[in-house]
Parts: sequence; C-alpha cells; structure tokens
Amino acid sequence: FGIHTGVVGHGGTAADIRIEGPSRPFSMSQAFWPLPMVLKRMGFYTVSISSFAERHAAWWFDAGWRETYNPGKGGMERADEVAPIALEWIKHNARRDNWFLHIHFWDPHTPYRTPSEYGNPFQDDPPPDWMSQEILEEHWAGYGPHSAREREIATLDDFKRWIDGYDVGIRYMDDHIGQILDALAHEGVLDDLVVVVSADHGENQGELNVYGDHGTADHLTSRVPLIVRWPGLLQPRVDQALHYQTDFAATLVDLISGQIPERWDGESFADALRAGEEQGRASLILSMCVMTCQRAVRWGPWIMIRTYHDGYNDLPPFMLFNVERDPHELHNLADLEPQITDHGVRLLEEWHTQMMYTSSSDIDPLWTVMREGGPYGVRGRLKSYCQRLRETGRSHHAEALEARHRAGR
Repeated sequence: FGIHTGVVGHGGTAADIRIEGPSRPFSMSQAFWPLPMVLKRMGFYTVSISSFAERHAAWWFDAGWRETYNPGKGGMERADEVAPIALEWIKHNARRDNWFLHIHFWDPHTPYRTPSEYGNPFQDDPPPDWMSQEILEEHWAGYGPHSAREREIATLDDFKRWIDGYDVGIRYMDDHIGQILDALAHEGVLDDLVVVVSADHGENQGELNVYGDHGTADHLTSRVPLIVRWPGLLQPRVDQALHYQTDFAATLVDLISGQIPERWDGESFADALRAGEEQGRASLILSMCVMTCQRAVRWGPWIMIRTYHDGYNDLPPFMLFNVERDPHELHNLADLEPQITDHGVRLLEEWHTQMMYTSSSDIDPLWTVMREGGPYGVRGRLKSYCQRLRETGRSHHAEALEARHRAGR
C-alpha cells in the first residue's frame, strides 16, 4: 500500500518510494519485490510494454522485467500504437515456455482520443439513465476543476457525447485486446495461458460533480475490473467479494507455488479460487491523493468517504453512500445515518493504526501531500480557479473556497 511505500501522489515527495536509509541493501530488498521480480526469480521471462515508468518518473516500475518496450508517448499512445509491439513479440516468442507479458493500454484515460475514422459504435445508444437534466443543472451551478461547467457539459446531449468518448476508447482498446487473443490462439498457446485484464483506476463520470477524472476515493473510481481466464482452474463465475488488487498478485504467486514477499499487503485467496468460493475482506480502505486528499471505507453496501483536502470541489468532510441503492452517489447519508458513518470512521482509524504499526516510517504520506500544499493536480491553483469562478458568475463559491483554504493552498 502507498502508506507503506510512501507513494500516494503524482508529484512532490509522496510521488517517490521512500529512501530506505542506512539499512538499504545493495539491490531491492526481497521483502519489497514487485510482482515481475517475483516471477522472474521463479524462472519466468518477464516483458512489459508500457510508458508508465517514464510518464510518472517511476523508475522502480522497471524492476523485474527482462525486456521493456516504451511506446514513446508518455501515456498518450493509442491502442494501435501499443498492440503492434505486443503482436510482434507474440509472433516470435509465444511458443516459448514460462513467460509473463504485460501490455498497458491508455485509451480509456483522458483525453479521449480514439481516431475519428473508427466511428462511434454507440451513436444510437441513449446516455446512462441515472443522469438527468436536473442533475446537470445542479452540477453546472456548482463547482470543481473537473465539474460540469468546466467541461462544458450543460445538456444531456453534451453528456452523451462525453460518455461516448469514454466508451469508444474502451471499445477501441477492447478490439485490440481481441487481436492479441486471436494472435495467441493462432500460435496455439491460448489455452495454455493465464489471461488477466485489470486497470489502475476507474473514472468519475458525473459522480460527485467530477467528469472524466480519477479524482476521488469513491466507489466507481476505485472499483476496477479483474477478469481472469485460467484454463483448467477457473470456471465462469462472478466473485462478489471485496478484494484489493494486491490480493490478486498474492493469489497469483500462491497459485503457481511461489513465495509471497513478507512485506506485501496483498493476501492470497487462492484456496477459495480453487474451490470456486468467495473469500474476501470484511472491508477495504480506498485512497486518493492526486486531485483530492481522501480516504474511504467500503464495506457491505456502504462507502464512507473522509475528505482531508477537497481539491477545490464541493465535498464535505464526511460522506456516506449506499452504493447498492445509489451507485452514482447522489444522496449523501452521513447526517441521516450517523451511527453507520461513525462505524466507517472507526474502521478507518483501526486500519490506520494497523498500517502505522507495520510501517517502516512514522510518516503518513497523505499528510506529506497536505503539508506540501495539497494534491498535486490542483496544488497552487486556488487563486486562478477562484478567478474563474468569479468570471462565470459563481463568486459565492469562490468565497466559500477561500474561506476553507485560508492558507492559499
């Protein structure tokens, strides 16, 4: 977890792994080996096609790969620029034994940039039915750096155009994943492979008046796909249990008889997976320190979100949502359900205490972000955003923000 590594943001001190100091060994400590390092030490030939390390100056990301391919655009490459690299590698290497190929697509990430000649497969589909003109008008009158007003989303037609951009990016990527699966089948190895599809984050698409950004520690930004095809082990089913992504990394290592590094926060659920059963966590802690500073607790049907820095959005210190009944987080129940809110706060405090007990540092990196001026995505932009609010007839929102952020953060 970031609270243990020190990495919770996109800039500033908390964008880098903590310096270990005098106890640092010659190379990476085995207790902290990332997944590709574990697999490489087990005899797998590890390959990554990704610009992540360059985009985020995250050079540690390259540890453990035997080969790395950088498509070269710092996260702005499209699927048609990534897939050919993978297809060429598969053509020459697919029939080798024991390899692990990581392919990183960016198409569902803002800015949405699918080539126009691809068209819009969703042109005749209606927009998501949870959104209404009334909600859009409320959002338009509100505020936030990625709110409806700043994105110029005033009508349901605007919203559909926006959502179609997101969906077309996903579809375009999906088509290229299909090309890769077809190539593996052509080489005769698809049924000898484990295929995993996942992501590092989702997107707010109107939730909490944030459009097209991973800006909050809410349900939809934090819930990512985990699609696993494992011939001979898994039968088609849906697992409804609560898992961290790191839990699957531990599970994968466990299933191939590897040793899970002792400092990993992920917990294996391999036994349940083999048995076709669900074995998840009682609760999860979600975090965001890029566009806001938040931590959230997800348990049962509930998510309780604690906001430390609002990122210049209209976000109260505590929010509570029943995501089974209200998946788009329209009704904050924090004041109506104080006992449930308090239970979420207690779960968060218990987790934080356990994390600090087991940390090699006495510093919580969330508070490093706060000390350095708030989340990197909006740091130092209060004055310019308040000017924007005044220029667009929202002076009362500017005054509210300035009152909350008197230090000028």
